[in-house]
Amino acid sequence: MNKKTVKRAALATTAVLALGAGAAYLYLDATSDVRRTGTENCADVIPAGASRADGEAICATLDALTAAWARGDADAYGRQFTEDGTYTTYIGSHYEGRADITEGHRALFKDFVKDTKLAATYLDLRFLGTDAAILTGRGDDYTGSRPSPTELSKIQTYTLVRDTDGAWRIAAFHNTQRQNVMERFSFLYSPATAPKAEK
Repeated sequence: MNKKTVKRAALATTAVLALGAGAAYLYLDATSDVRRTGTENCADVIPAGASRADGEAICATLDALTAAWARGDADAYGRQFTEDGTYTTYIGSHYEGRADITEGHRALFKDFVKDTKLAATYLDLRFLGTDAAILTGRGDDYTGSRPSPTELSKIQTYTLVRDTDGAWRIAAFHNTQRQNVMERFSFLYSPATAPKAEK
């Protein structure tokens, strides 16, 4: 076999492998829908037996956060966090304290997320005693039409506390980007890794 034939065979093999990998990626992406999308009404996840007033106050904090984002109001956004609150973005940036969160968002509202809005759905609210709660949900920022619940690309965890003035504020926020193709691959390769809600 001459060099030209070997080179053509190698190119053909590479092309077939690339097409196969592309087709596999497209299949995984197309079949990676989330089954548990959550509810768009935060009050729907207030647990039975919990203080309805506290649950509604927590939801109001999230509503205020969303409204501040839509206005690009970094000061109002920052006020939804405790003085020593933390904020971890999906790219791994970690802000410490209300002032850091506020100033980081002041810059973001002028640039990367200017004129965007927040979309969210809520999965679960759990109270840890009378003065702390964890709220989990799905979310994303957007422009134009609001994304559907299945299009929200981030999983978000809010740890909220009753602050010294009695208001519920966010003590810690963590935002994780969903890697839908990797998630789907792992569920196919090892089905037991899928959360119960996604089986």
